[in-house]
Amino acid sequence: MLKDLINKESKLVIGLMSGTSADGIDAVLVRITGHGPSTKVKQLAFISPAYSEEVRARILTIAEGKFGGAKELCLMNALLGHLFADTCLKLCAEAGVDPSDIDLVGSHGQTVWHIPAAEDYLGYSMRGTLQIGDPSEINEKLGCTVVSDFRVRDMAAGGLGAPLVPYTEYILYSDPDRNVGLQNIGGIGNITILPKGGKLSDLSAFDTGPGNMIMDNVISRLTKGQSRYDKGGSLALKGQPSSALLSELMQDPYLQKLPPKTTGREYFGDPYVDKIMKQAEKLVLSPADLMATVTMFTASSIAWSVDHLCAVRPDRLIVGGGGAQNPVLMDYIRQCLPDVEVMRNEDLGLDGDAKEAVAFALLANEAIYSQPNNAPAATGASHPVVMGKISQ
Repeated sequence: MLKDLINKESKLVIGLMSGTSADGIDAVLVRITGHGPSTKVKQLAFISPAYSEEVRARILTIAEGKFGGAKELCLMNALLGHLFADTCLKLCAEAGVDPSDIDLVGSHGQTVWHIPAAEDYLGYSMRGTLQIGDPSEINEKLGCTVVSDFRVRDMAAGGLGAPLVPYTEYILYSDPDRNVGLQNIGGIGNITILPKGGKLSDLSAFDTGPGNMIMDNVISRLTKGQSRYDKGGSLALKGQPSSALLSELMQDPYLQKLPPKTTGREYFGDPYVDKIMKQAEKLVLSPADLMATVTMFTASSIAWSVDHLCAVRPDRLIVGGGGAQNPVLMDYIRQCLPDVEVMRNEDLGLDGDAKEAVAFALLANEAIYSQPNNAPAATGASHPVVMGKISQ
């Protein structure tokens, strides 16, 4: 099966992504032609079905380290595999494609814990990462090859296991005439810098800090769970950022840390937001001012990264992910980076919502050719590796 797949010049590939916000499953269908630097990609369909409130709540509880033990982790792994497989079938129906025509699926899975820095464990110094969502469910329902569990191979080579998208961004966005920055704003924010005319080894990438995660957590608390996110930045628009709280947040040690670096819910989760809420109460901030402040925190953390941590200053910053749909956040980013052309993927005729799902379709395609698909310059790995486990 794999030999036949490798010999196909053009393939129908599904990419799946479920991020730290655990809003739902991003699923994209693309036609990929070739592999390596000459790869061509055409997006055919995209859907993003939301998790039920019950499933999302349990994912977030597990990701906070509060789950009930190995039994629940086992069941959630199976459930997510089932949901990923069903999403693939829905995507095929949306695209008018027979599931039997799908050649390959690349599934990131759901990160439930990520330990990029070594910790003492049973007398050993250990790091680790865990993404769940059983790929066998996809194998069974679609009958095609699945590549999953990408991060662990990079970590075994000494990398942070993140960010994973820079390799694909290099293929798709490199520009011979300008320095390009690609800022994804999902639960966490991450940036990739592509120097003009540069090679893969010239790029740099790292997690800038919180993306939507803190904003979503705060709006959920303010509305007692009625809102998952500040739609259109409507509440933030009514307020003004608190300079006192923002100044305190910008002293966070993660922001000052030099790349390569990565972070997640284990750092910017509930305990972190607990502290923000207590400080907001002390400062007597209105809900709108609090929302404006945490929105500006995301924008300011991105600007700090551009100003102090990027190898070259981008001429253009292309923003993707859910945060790009928040006009207040986008305005704040432009205010913080007045000399940078800040735009969305859609301004270039691309689908920013599908960007990360497309990346995992591409990474899966590279994996079946045994083509190294990490970016050691971004992850800190000691050498290039082939990321992804192949299931048939």
